[in-house]
Amino acid sequence: MTRFRSCQGLEPESGNSDSVESYKNNTNIMRFGMINKDLTNTSVFEHGGRVFAIAENHLPYEIELSDLNTLNTWDINGAWDRPFTSHPKRDPLTGEMVIMGVDAKKPYYVIGVISADGKNLVHKADLKFERNSFPHELGITKNFNVIMDYPFTFDRRRLINGGPFLKFEHDQPARIGVMPRYGDAASIAWFDVQTHCSFHIINSFEDGDEVVIRGCRANGAVFPGPDLGINIHEWYSRAFSPIRKDAEGFDPSIDSILLTRAYEWRLNMKNGSVTEGYLTSPEVSMDFPVINDNFVCTKNKYAYTQVVDSAESSKIGLAKYNMFAKLHFEELGASHLQKGGKKRIKVEYHRLEKNEFCDGVVFVARPGSTEEDDGWILCFIHNENTNTSHVERMVLEGLACLLHMIGLYAPNQNKN
Repeated sequence: MTRFRSCQGLEPESGNSDSVESYKNNTNIMRFGMINKDLTNTSVFEHGGRVFAIAENHLPYEIELSDLNTLNTWDINGAWDRPFTSHPKRDPLTGEMVIMGVDAKKPYYVIGVISADGKNLVHKADLKFERNSFPHELGITKNFNVIMDYPFTFDRRRLINGGPFLKFEHDQPARIGVMPRYGDAASIAWFDVQTHCSFHIINSFEDGDEVVIRGCRANGAVFPGPDLGINIHEWYSRAFSPIRKDAEGFDPSIDSILLTRAYEWRLNMKNGSVTEGYLTSPEVSMDFPVINDNFVCTKNKYAYTQVVDSAESSKIGLAKYNMFAKLHFEELGASHLQKGGKKRIKVEYHRLEKNEFCDGVVFVARPGSTEEDDGWILCFIHNENTNTSHVERMVLEGLACLLHMIGLYAPNQNKN
């Protein structure tokens, strides 16, 4: 059973404005000695036979699966002393895990590689960032690390002056870096790309002379929300809704900036060129992608996402998901066949019942199978009419434990 218990700091920290954001962060400095409280509520991952809960403002905490007790922080035997990404990437070929840590003070971005057994940090490099950007994750290919650098920044000076600690600066540039697995700042090949905010990467891989990155891209960030004085409900309604650019009164700084779609960047390592563009329809917003983890680093055919209910999301200022989607990267959608249609991949949708919403989709491969899409999609579904939740499409045979924040499936580790 899950129980919610409010704490003393909840009421003053509730809300969504620059003043509230400034209050929270300044209070955290006084109470905890740091801007962000020590949280572990973003993701769960497994490495070296151990399971960890994480938020990117601190080190991961190990948790015991048998009783979900919290154990100690994981600093890789003292080798890692900074924040730790919520979405580390494990190479299925070597078993190594690639991590990053971003901070509000220099060094702003540090990358690391952890041994397959989780005992040693085998590589660590300061990437010498000159701005404190806040990318949510990184990508890996067979030979490279993929570094996202877009203008979603945190700034202590901005906070001290009463502004938001986090802010998406839409007029600033974005770039993607490709570095050898054990490289340093000098070894990175940087590619300028269109300004964006892409929290989640679907997959990345090498394709001839190109490094290909696929992710869920938006033109803005949901955090920290509208500036002080702007109508919150109107801002979210316009930001989450699919609004055509040729519509009367269209404002590129607000309209559809939170509409997240599957996107592809192709970076040519030989001539330095960039080809980029959306893969899915402008009418549908989707995020939190997952794939079969056995196909990380390789050219995969499929991905699975949660689809945003734009109307419901605009009411509360947070994304609510009422569909699943299966993306077919090697098949074209029907819109591509229409006269003048842009290249769009095939997408299959599974709509939930009315007033049902999902979160934390997980792909579980069928044991022993080599087919990429042979497995199960597991996800929590909440019915707002009955205030009950259940696991969608959960197959119990051979599956013993589902652990969820963003999502981790772990087989029963009890040997008795």
